[in-house]
Amino acid sequence: MRQEVKEATQKDKNKEDEVMEVCRTGEVEVVSSGSRYMSLLTSKDRDFLLSPTGTQVKVSDLEGKVIGLYFSANWYIPCRNFTQVLANTYDKLKTSGSEFEVVFVSSDEDLDAFNNYYASMPWLAIPFSDLESKKALNRRFDVEGIPCLIILQPNSPKDEDTLREGVEIVYRYGVGAFPFTRGRLEELEREENERHENQTLLNLLTNHDRDFLLGHQAPKQVPVGSLTGKTVGLYFSAQWCLPGLKFTPKLISIYEKIKELVVGKGNEDFEIVLVSSDRDPTEFDSHFNSMPWLALPFGDPVTKHLTKYFDIQGIPCLVILGPDGKTITKHGRSLVNLYQENAYPFTEAKVGLLVKQMDDEAKNLPRSEKHVGHRHELTLVSEGSGGGLFICCDCDEQGSGWAYQCIECGYEVHPKCVRAVDHGPTGEA
Repeated sequence: MRQEVKEATQKDKNKEDEVMEVCRTGEVEVVSSGSRYMSLLTSKDRDFLLSPTGTQVKVSDLEGKVIGLYFSANWYIPCRNFTQVLANTYDKLKTSGSEFEVVFVSSDEDLDAFNNYYASMPWLAIPFSDLESKKALNRRFDVEGIPCLIILQPNSPKDEDTLREGVEIVYRYGVGAFPFTRGRLEELEREENERHENQTLLNLLTNHDRDFLLGHQAPKQVPVGSLTGKTVGLYFSAQWCLPGLKFTPKLISIYEKIKELVVGKGNEDFEIVLVSSDRDPTEFDSHFNSMPWLALPFGDPVTKHLTKYFDIQGIPCLVILGPDGKTITKHGRSLVNLYQENAYPFTEAKVGLLVKQMDDEAKNLPRSEKHVGHRHELTLVSEGSGGGLFICCDCDEQGSGWAYQCIECGYEVHPKCVRAVDHGPTGEA
């Protein structure tokens, strides 16, 4: 869940109204790109931004550039993670000569935190001391969570051309999204849809230098073509990932149970391929040797392509491909947690049956429970009554649909993880 940002006061709203300078032509409001940037990024006492070297850069120097307003804070880990991704994209765009600039709008708690965080950034910033401008920008763009990247177009005064999903766009497309117009995004989505329609195991998992995967048995090079016709899980993970360390043993158990289920039953076979984010070959070897399935070689360029192609924003992640090589679901991890081996073959039809079964079982569950792991009473909720995707606070794994939830503080557990308080023979806990 992204960290909530406090709403600005009415004073901030007044400042926002003050700085939004417009000139009227007939009944149509027209805001020039220059006046727009000046009104948004300056104050009565300041017409400049800070550079990473500490110099002052006139806001007017941004004329004609695509601007990313980056709302972020040092104390929030997802912000620090995205800052690295954005800095890589920013450097590539600047190197290629693209007219792009980022302006940091800090939510840091003090000047030292701001300075430490800003030292990792290659772009401009609103001075930390200008609290009024920062609050006005948060109010102007209704920023509800960080990290948040608002992208402004230089030659368009229309709010509908402002992109508010900059974080997701950069994660998904990187430099390819520039100049971050809606037309460019529509073009990228069409290209992506075409790739998915023509998707096969061979074009996903091979490159011009390699047509095999790594296995454990001799011969240790397994042809990618041998997986054709099988249900395949692409397991994005790394040895340094703590959630992965917890999930991998469970996935190994489920993998072995599924392999037993499909033997001699005429079903398509099942295989998993590790797509590793390990940091060095030694770490990769140790990680892969703990698993019974196949893997892409360490450092293979296909790894980065698959991470971007499937828009993987967190690991571990299990993407399921059908026997035809098409994507069935990106939520294999959640399905394994919910249904174990019964999730196989992970199709929409099979999941629909399991959901119905879970709904029927939920009818017999208590409407509320007192769980030994939490001080408040928990209420049974469904996706339609406040449930949905969640991380179980008991087993730390994903869940969806039915859950026992604390209305007071948001604590949630799988129904199977609830351990009811034993009240004893006298009825006392």
